[in-house]
Amino acid sequence: MPAGWWALDVLFGLTLGVAFGYYLGLAWGLGVGLFALVVVALGFLTAAYTTEVDEAEVRIGRAVVGREWIGAVRPLDAAATRARAGVGADARAHLVTRPWIATTVEITLADPADRVPYWLVSTRRPAALATALGWVAPTPAPAPTAAEPSPEAGPARA
Repeated sequence: MPAGWWALDVLFGLTLGVAFGYYLGLAWGLGVGLFALVVVALGFLTAAYTTEVDEAEVRIGRAVVGREWIGAVRPLDAAATRARAGVGADARAHLVTRPWIATTVEITLADPADRVPYWLVSTRRPAALATALGWVAPTPAPAPTAAEPSPEAGPARA
């Protein structure tokens, strides 16, 4: 959770505490403020999920898939995530996204019995998660040396 969300939780608890405390007394204000703080914090913690990858399976929150059913894996930047999770998304996809995380990993499933075509999972380190799932980063083309001109340079002039 971003720190700003925790700050909003504290401000919400303080606001309710002051409002109730003003009308019903200090004890009510402290009680209601603390109760609101705890309820919102529990909501934040419940919304959190863990991602675990091992040799046999992948667990994202409560969802589990065997490694043998994972097809293509690719990390997505913020723009590709918006396109893949927005209007262009497949309605059958399993989305585990968070609004405060802009990047995701798309995990295509190869199980013919499963109607879910892919999982879209929010992560702050998409390349690391994709690599753990078997994705191999493309190698960049080697830079031209001084002896060989680049093709964009055009013909050499004497």
